[in-house]
Amino acid sequence: MLTLHPNYITDKTGKKISVVIPIKDFEAIMDELEELNDIKLYDEAKKSNEPSIPIDDAIKMIEAKSKIQD
Repeated sequence: MLTLHPNYITDKTGKKISVVIPIKDFEAIMDELEELNDIKLYDEAKKSNEPSIPIDDAIKMIEAKSKIQD
């Protein structure tokens, strides 16, 4: 779990309108979001019940197709 230490920017009435975080925290958040997106895509793929192939076979197919187009 990330522990953040944000600095808030407020308007004249004291209402929080923006947040400033260290770049290290921002990068950690972005890494977490990317991982969550990967999990979401995996879950969606599993639900689709479409046939799958091993990654090595997929790479070979892509490389073969690439050679044909060259």
